[in-house]
Amino acid sequence: MSECTHVRSKKFGRTKGGEQRYRCLDCGKTFVESTRTLDGMRIGTATAAQVIRCTLEGVGVRGTARLCGVDQHTVMDAIVLIGQRCKEFAERTIVNVPVKDVQADEIWSFVGVKEKTRRKLSLPFRFWGDQYCFVGMERHHKLALAWHLGNRESGEGALFVNKLNRACWKEPFQITTDGWLPYKPLISNHMRQADYGMLIKIYGPSQETTRYSPAQIIEVKRKVCRGNPEEERMCTSHVERGNLNLRMTLKRWTRLTNCFSRKWENHEAALGLYFANYNWVVRHGALRTTPAVAAGLADRPWTVAELIERTATCDPPRAPEPPKNWQEFLDTLPDEG
Repeated sequence: MSECTHVRSKKFGRTKGGEQRYRCLDCGKTFVESTRTLDGMRIGTATAAQVIRCTLEGVGVRGTARLCGVDQHTVMDAIVLIGQRCKEFAERTIVNVPVKDVQADEIWSFVGVKEKTRRKLSLPFRFWGDQYCFVGMERHHKLALAWHLGNRESGEGALFVNKLNRACWKEPFQITTDGWLPYKPLISNHMRQADYGMLIKIYGPSQETTRYSPAQIIEVKRKVCRGNPEEERMCTSHVERGNLNLRMTLKRWTRLTNCFSRKWENHEAALGLYFANYNWVVRHGALRTTPAVAAGLADRPWTVAELIERTATCDPPRAPEPPKNWQEFLDTLPDEG
């Protein structure tokens, strides 16, 4: 049900839950604030926050519907609406952030069918089959700077690198990626202010008896691709640990289950929820605060309800001024454990 966009209204009693109801003086429609916040959904901000918390704790859609007392279609509508808003909010807010060591990596998943079945059925590769989430993270304040969902093609890599370049400040810094070949020309051309190094892991033969176990790493090579990166700072461990957290947190990213995404839009919205929750809501164990607070994008951690309300507005919040001196900024962060 579409909501009116008129401004004039007056109080019009309360709902059964005690929430203030309003009536539009121009068209006569009644509404509550949470209805406008949720684009016409009548479940209320508190229930919507409960739905999002369940989703981010690894509960499936049907389980979330049972726990929250709503229909499973309502759960999916809330995930898609709020997740898309979170994605757009992060892209507007995380711009020109001070960074020193940036790490980039990809994590595999699939939508609808596995890649082999997609080819067999001749489904479009853009929205079906294997999909990768490209992630860029800063090592010190742990902020997820940028992410992009797409297949592992150079065109999708270019979209990710452009997002990452927009998120990072334009002063010199160091960036490290894995050995994916398209990274070399993309980062060298689009992130000219960065010293770029590549960390290449060489794996041994896989073991047939442990099919789903990763192969053993037999060698690690560090390759200088642009500028003068310091070899001891070439590392992707932090972003890889973040990828593990993503796979363990979102149910649709867990391997060997039937909770995979059936639609590409749902998959992307779930990622938008996860990264917004990671940056602004969840306190990082090493930082004792959220990455957004550590990076200077917020003055305190948010709740899920605040995340829903703030991402519903068009303009990003005014963030605290970032420090002018990088060492001064690093001094505010706790030592790594």
